[in-house]
Amino acid sequence: MAENQRQWYVVYSKPHREEQAQFHLRAKGVDVFFPRLDVTRAAETRRRIVPLFPNYLFVRIELETEAHRVMWSPGVKRIVSFGDGPTPLNNCVVDFLRQLTGSDGAIKARSRLRTGQEVEIRGGPFDGLLGIIQDPPDAKGRVRILLKLLSRQISVRMGVEFIQGDWLGIGSAVVSPQIGQTSTSAAG
Repeated sequence: MAENQRQWYVVYSKPHREEQAQFHLRAKGVDVFFPRLDVTRAAETRRRIVPLFPNYLFVRIELETEAHRVMWSPGVKRIVSFGDGPTPLNNCVVDFLRQLTGSDGAIKARSRLRTGQEVEIRGGPFDGLLGIIQDPPDAKGRVRILLKLLSRQISVRMGVEFIQGDWLGIGSAVVSPQIGQTSTSAAG
């Protein structure tokens, strides 16, 4: 089978069965990519690696002849479809993610938000207030911030999407995997 006939497709796995699906797909000779994110903080001794896209994997197959290998693999629920059937994914999306992946198979989470950094809140009930980062973003994208309200300091947790600061993808240049060009994020 010609390698150029194979295309990338998105596979939806059963909950928390991504690694099982990856194992069985590889055992069947299917090219599979399961992007994960290393969210280990500097102070932690144990590594924390979580799926970048929970329940989703990428497989490179020739749909007509290899789809059955994917569909009948333990841990796989279905091939993601739009309309009449599975839609192939642009190769540059998977290539972009693979470039970010380290030798351990995980993408290192990077945040430019640092403990002690002053940030402005954008949106929500604290819109316009200034705060100080107490803890950098966690695996769920939440940050602990110290706010001064009514002459008191209170600590709150909120999503990074509400933070105006130096966070990758918010108010900074972002590389678009579809076109490979740099653009400025509209968020923030």
